[in-house]
Amino acid sequence: MIAQVVNALAIAVGALVGNQLRGGISERFRSILMQAMALAVMLIGMTGAVKTTDALIVVVSLAVGALVGEGINIEKRLEQVGDSLKSHMKGAGTSFTQGFVSASLIFCVGAMAIVGSLDAGLRGEYSTILTKSLIDGITAAMLASTLGIGVIFSAVAVFVYQGAITLLAGLLQPLLTEAIITEMSAVGGLLIFAIGLNMQGITKIRVGNLLPAIFVPLAYIPIYNWIMTLVK
Repeated sequence: MIAQVVNALAIAVGALVGNQLRGGISERFRSILMQAMALAVMLIGMTGAVKTTDALIVVVSLAVGALVGEGINIEKRLEQVGDSLKSHMKGAGTSFTQGFVSASLIFCVGAMAIVGSLDAGLRGEYSTILTKSLIDGITAAMLASTLGIGVIFSAVAVFVYQGAITLLAGLLQPLLTEAIITEMSAVGGLLIFAIGLNMQGITKIRVGNLLPAIFVPLAYIPIYNWIMTLVK
């Protein structure tokens, strides 16, 4: 779990640095920084999304994930957590909850979070998570410079999410073939792209409610392969 501690600390430190910078940046510069970070997030999302080898898997995953996520209403629950944290923070800005939710989603939905956590749990290999930690720390600083201190609490969400994958690595590893990881990464990339659109104010996509879509390929691809073997 040491890798997950390092990742969480990198996010926390980055967010603290970014929040300190925020106080010295005028609203005009914060606005353009926010737009710049949104574009960067969209680029990260696109690089993951284009890796898909079968767009139908992504479409089905998003559809099924949307139905499940909307039923659970994950987005609302994340916002409730953010609002609860905000109520205990003196001087928390209006963007506190947005910072917490956006950062949590950005740091959790990428393929590096899943693959890196599996490597840490199965082989004690930390290079992927350490690389992710560096990226997350820089991203947290940039996000916090525009969205404020709420970003720091995403470190807890990352630790819990990635820690759970690390602990369950033995059970998950046989399921995660290269094809499944590719499609999970593609779906996650689209969700990150959607976060960027929201940050730009272009859309109000409930990305949290789409989170289950990332895991649909775990079931879709084995079932599809089984059906194909029966047909043949």
